[in-house]
Amino acid sequence: MIPAELLKKIRRIELRTSRTVNDVLAGQYHSAFKGRGMEFEEVRQYQIGDDVRTIDWNVSARTGEPFVKVFREERELTVMLLVDLSGSQDFGTQRQLKRELVAEIGATLAVSAIRNNDKVGLICFTDRIELFVPPRKGPRHVLRVIRELLALEPEGRGTDLAVALEYLNRIQKRKCTAFMISDFIDTGFESAMQIARRKHDLIAVDVRDRFEESIPRMGLIEVRDNETGRTMLLDTGSRAAREAYRTLAAQDEHELETWMNRYRIDRLTLRTGEPFVETLSRFFKRREARMER
Repeated sequence: MIPAELLKKIRRIELRTSRTVNDVLAGQYHSAFKGRGMEFEEVRQYQIGDDVRTIDWNVSARTGEPFVKVFREERELTVMLLVDLSGSQDFGTQRQLKRELVAEIGATLAVSAIRNNDKVGLICFTDRIELFVPPRKGPRHVLRVIRELLALEPEGRGTDLAVALEYLNRIQKRKCTAFMISDFIDTGFESAMQIARRKHDLIAVDVRDRFEESIPRMGLIEVRDNETGRTMLLDTGSRAAREAYRTLAAQDEHELETWMNRYRIDRLTLRTGEPFVETLSRFFKRREARMER
């Protein structure tokens, strides 16, 4: 039995995300990902006007004549949501926790996929796999996804992105569109992400809070690491301390952005307390424009 208060939250976010998809994101999701699910069908001889990028060099070398690969578009895509529920998600200074934003983003993506007759699956993780919901279609299924995003109480507190990515690669044999929704506060996940990027259409949805980028002057405050439980005193009244904090955060951001650009991983950054629908819409439009080039 679902508690009445949780049921209200589920219905509220389902209605809100449905309205968002209808009013703002209608058609953009499909346009952004159409053609991403392509299955090999056959090879045939090259014809004038064929895209040279589709040439099958192995077959062409064996036959002595140019052949191209022919693909057909998969009308039905599989969307996997990889959702970080680690302790760092229980943070927010802009009237919203990161976990609350994560739930809204996941719900919006799930509703968009279901409206386009795609399957949606869910992997919730911390420093372990907390939950796997196999990909399925339909409004009842999307309500289950939203319920898990809102109500799941994880056992772990830490973050292990590699565990989630390796699990995705293991259970999802066919190519899918995978949204990894996290704050990416972790190390040692690069190799697993590269493998996942080669197998799937991988999008990194980076959820942040403004406080993590720079801190205001508030005097002496106690800060707590939600993943380890460690606490420390931070003198925000010190200009040098604030500048050191901002510089370290900027360095981390630069390294992550550089790495993802190098390996051509699409990255979308969203922040607590800020409307994300228009940002998501622009992201879909950019992907659509790039696919059409």
